[in-house]
Amino acid sequence: MTNTTPRDRLRTLRLLGALAGVSVALGACTYTGAEVVTASVPDDYRLRHPIAVQEADTSIVVFVGQGRGGLSSSQRADVMGLARTWIREGTGAIVVDVPIDTPNARSAASSARQIQATLAAGGVPSRGIRLNRYRPDDPRTLATIRLSYPKISAVAGPCGLWPEDLGPSVLNPGYSENRQYHNFGCANQRNLAAMIDNPADLEQPRSETAAYTARRTEAFEKYRKGNSTATTYPESDKAKLSDTGK
Repeated sequence: MTNTTPRDRLRTLRLLGALAGVSVALGACTYTGAEVVTASVPDDYRLRHPIAVQEADTSIVVFVGQGRGGLSSSQRADVMGLARTWIREGTGAIVVDVPIDTPNARSAASSARQIQATLAAGGVPSRGIRLNRYRPDDPRTLATIRLSYPKISAVAGPCGLWPEDLGPSVLNPGYSENRQYHNFGCANQRNLAAMIDNPADLEQPRSETAAYTARRTEAFEKYRKGNSTATTYPESDKAKLSDTGK
């Protein structure tokens, strides 16, 4: 650059500065094809395996033989129980799946008619019963009649997911931190969801019911007279097997 003019040197410096700026900008745009995880797995098992309230099917199965149609006494009780629970919690029609082209197809058709009559006697309207005929994969099998309806249910899971090793491993960086493994608490959440009678209890408390007037009147009367309001159980000591603690 000894033979260049000051204007040429200034132009060269400007060009070098522009090239350096472009290089820095392109270096910042690093592309990676791997998934970038910005949040860690929650440590609280209630957050890892939340209980969700959604619509799910509940069902019963009615076994039908080849030589006898209709329902037995225990099957009739099951269908009647399904009708009572549908009135209380059903969110859709009861679907009666009846097999066809099977060895017990004729008996199944007779049983399906009795099932419809039992559901109607249990308070299910005709529009709440839907008959669905299906053909099983193996026509030689003794197909069953299945009754199902949707309801609001609490569900959790699925369980059995093990994305990381439990022991010390390079694939489990959280082992040294003594963190809970991913599947921890899933079975407890799933069982709790299955035992909940009313899924709405997970979201809000129930409204208070009316007080037991007879018991409240008796307690107030004892309180007015200065007597003890505690309930006595004279037969409770008869069930004790030991006198320890007396």
